[in-house]
Formats: sequence, C-alpha cells, structure tokens
Amino acid sequence: MTGRERILTALDGGTPDRVPRALGFGRVDLAGLAPPGEYRDDLVDVQFVQFGEASAVEELRRFIRQFGYDTRLGTVGTPEQVANYARWEYHPEDARRRNPLARARSLDDLRDFPFPDADVEHDIEALAAQVRDVHAAGLAAGGTLPHLGGELFEPAWRLRGLENLLLDLIERPDWAHFLLDRLTALARAKAEALARAGVDVLSLGDDVGMPRTMILGPDHWREFLGPRMASIIAAARAIKPDVRVVYHSDGWYEPIIGDLIDIGVNAINPVQPEHMDAARIRRRFGTRIAFWGTVGHQTTFAHGTPEDIRREVHERIAALGRAGLVLCPAYDVPWPDVPWANIAAFLEAAQVYGG
Repeated sequence: MTGRERILTALDGGTPDRVPRALGFGRVDLAGLAPPGEYRDDLVDVQFVQFGEASAVEELRRFIRQFGYDTRLGTVGTPEQVANYARWEYHPEDARRRNPLARARSLDDLRDFPFPDADVEHDIEALAAQVRDVHAAGLAAGGTLPHLGGELFEPAWRLRGLENLLLDLIERPDWAHFLLDRLTALARAKAEALARAGVDVLSLGDDVGMPRTMILGPDHWREFLGPRMASIIAAARAIKPDVRVVYHSDGWYEPIIGDLIDIGVNAINPVQPEHMDAARIRRRFGTRIAFWGTVGHQTTFAHGTPEDIRREVHERIAALGRAGLVLCPAYDVPWPDVPWANIAAFLEAAQVYGG
C-alpha cells in the first residue's frame, strides 16, 4: 500500500498493511527535522498543504529560518500565527488588545468588526499544485483552515474573551449566533477551497475539552457548534464527496463523540492518553470513529526514553487494534526540544508493531 492508501483505509475504519504514521497534526519539514543521513521520504503517510502566504509573511519566515528550528516568537508562536493574528487584529501579547471584541456593547459592535476576507479563490490552484506534489510522493494530502486557534469556538472566545463568550451563550444567544455564523461562513469558504484543490483529509476542530471535563456543556455544543460544524463538512463534501474529516480537540470530550460521528467526522485527534481512554472509546464505538494520535506528548514523547516510546506504541496498537488507527504524538514535534532518538523510536516502533 502507499501512504495515501493506508491513511484512507484507516480513516474508513479498515485495516491497512501497517498502521499509518504521522508527525504532528500539520506540516512537518522532515528533511530539516532529521539529522543528516537519517531522513527518508517514507517516514510518514500524510502531508498537509498550506494556504498561500503574503510576501510579508514569507519575508518573516526567511528571517526566522536563520536562527534555527528552536526559534520562538515570544508569546505569539510561529510566523504564520503572527500574520494570522494581525489579520484578525488579535494581539495576545497585549492585555489591552488581547480580545478585540471584549468591549462590544451591542450587536452592532460585532457587525462592525472587520472580519478577514473569505475570498480564497486565488489560493485554489496553488493548493492544488501542492496536493499533486503530495500525491506524486504516494502520500495522503491533508488540509487545515487558516484560523484563530480553531474553526468556531476558539476564534469566538479569542475575539470576545472566554468569559464574555460563555455568558453570551446563556444571556445573549443572538450575539453568539451572529459571531459563530460569521466564523462559519469563513470556515466554509476555506473548506470548499481545500475540497476543490483535492485534499484527501480535511482537519477541523476546536479545543472544547479540558483535562476532566468540557469547557462548555455538551448541550451548548449541540446547539451552537455541532450544526455549524456539520454545515462546513457538508459544504466540503458537496464538492469532494470522499473527503475524510478529522476533528481536533485537546482534553476530554467523550460526550460529543457520538455527535461527531453523526455529522460525518471520520476520526478524532489527538485522543490524549493523559485525558481520554482510547480503549474505552473503541469498545463503545468500534471503528465507526478512527483515532489519529493516541501517543502521549505531555508524558512519554516529551519526557520519556526511546524505550518508553516503543513500549507505549506497542501497548496502544495491542489495545486498539490496527484498524481505524493513525499513530502520531498528540502535538507537533517541538524538535530539538524532543530528541531525534525519541522521534526515531516512535517511527520504528510503529513500523515493527503496526505491520
């Protein structure tokens, strides 16, 4: 099987020739990540494409590259995040501008906010070219939306402030519906662009989970977020019916897994072993929902030895089976904070135990 065939088989709940592997949940430059002489083009089975970047973003990216892979931009993250935050007028580094809609006093204040442009027609051909390159390498092509932390819940609270948004859901539902409708329209346009470009996997989600509970109740998720997420998925599948959908949330969100299946989600990510019991979920839902992740990042990957990682990968495959499973650490690999020996141990163990 090719990497693409493995990924698609696993996301459909089937059993590929070996358990597919991914590193992170986004684009990872393995050629730069691996030490000289250790890079191979078959390390992972999927690669994520990216929306076009403005010249200013690329200039910032070139500037950062000269300082190496461990460079951090203070509290704001990657060059891509810096540019995205600027488009949203979101400044997490400045308490006075951290939530640009926190001081809204009326629904008109929300209407007047300069939301980013949803016109992504100019991105489609560039995305399609990336997809063709990924497919030529035998890999599955994934796509994530340019967003403010997530598609719906996260950008809404980053704009309004978390406390304000949670109060909106109860006291000012018309405000919440308006804001979420605007965010849904943006996400839908970008999902349609990825579908037109031919991606195999569409990544959607929001961090709605905490270590032991959800940030908002399942009923509020079903009222405010579920139907809108369903509309984004439906819009993408109206263009590419066979696109597979992966839903991301950190933390614990088991109460809505059945809802995610109902709206057309194929897999959940990252299924953090620190917070989610993947074996229990598998017993309940079988392979109706695939798992993309399951290898601990906060514990094993970040702080364990290569042998710890091999043991966890072995235990995960033994407990979950080879069907409906894409193995990866819970988050993007922060190399060199995580040593290459640990990364190599993960890749090798997935090959040995997942075949």
